[in-house]
Amino acid sequence: MNTPDYTALIDDQTWQFIRETESHYPPDTTDLDAAGQRRVYDAMCAAFKQPRSDEVISSDVNAERDGLSVPVRVYRSTVFAPAAVLYLHGGGFVVGNLESHDDVCSELAERTGLAVVGVDYRLCPEHPHPAAFADVLAAYRWIWDHVDGRVILAGDSAGGHLCAALANVLRGAQRPLGQVLIYPGLGGDTSVGSYLEHSDAPMLTRDDVLYYHQVNSAGRDLSLDPTFAPLSAADFSNLPPTVAFSADCDPLRDDARHYCERLVAAGGEARYVNEDGLVHGYLRARHRADRARASFDRIVEAIKGFAPPDELPADAVAPNAAAPD
Repeated sequence: MNTPDYTALIDDQTWQFIRETESHYPPDTTDLDAAGQRRVYDAMCAAFKQPRSDEVISSDVNAERDGLSVPVRVYRSTVFAPAAVLYLHGGGFVVGNLESHDDVCSELAERTGLAVVGVDYRLCPEHPHPAAFADVLAAYRWIWDHVDGRVILAGDSAGGHLCAALANVLRGAQRPLGQVLIYPGLGGDTSVGSYLEHSDAPMLTRDDVLYYHQVNSAGRDLSLDPTFAPLSAADFSNLPPTVAFSADCDPLRDDARHYCERLVAAGGEARYVNEDGLVHGYLRARHRADRARASFDRIVEAIKGFAPPDELPADAVAPNAAAPD
């Protein structure tokens, strides 16, 4: 397969973002141990972090559910929020925390008018699968208890994976209003398609994907477990309405498309959006590159599209997460 001409596919603004990212988070960062990767990743996130609007308030609490106590951060931009967005951060299940995506969650709360809940789920290699999945499931059920079942799933990369895994087990009485997946990795076949076409893409390579799979699985064969590989599910019926975004220059690109195709084939509602010229992790470029900014606008609108009418009283959304004094 011919190597894509990234100099032609990727515009100057996005290249500038790539170079800035790699100045903080070099391509060989996965060679470090987990502590080293987190140190580098946290510094990179801090360098890109955007200031929070004065309209957004947040508080850190523990979601107590299913025998777990999961740290979460609740953001609210208005006195009245008709639903909550459970936002799950990316990071390959190895890096990321409440700070790494704080500005993303804050902006989503500001621009959608919804409550947004970020989750500090457990990470690998200390806590391989299913630890992260158990944490986000507990957080989802905790939120569900507070918002009368009005929950929207959203997440990027590994967070998008976790959203799809949640949707697979929540297709019954606790089904989300919808889900928005942002360049998700969903356990697709790494020997075909975009995994080969973009095996050496900027920002994320096929080898990186294989590394994260290995760490999260702890060497076990979980390829048929839909909580580990959502595309391996035998049944795609009764899943929530879905919008899945992919970056065109990303080995994970085809996972989002295949997921939407299978959901539609099972009678569901799904829309696939492939963002031309963008790379994995482009959310951090939303204030630096026009293409990323336009995609973030589409992500915001997709989330808002799943929100119910403004019917709930203000204290219906995470009442235990009042703003700190």
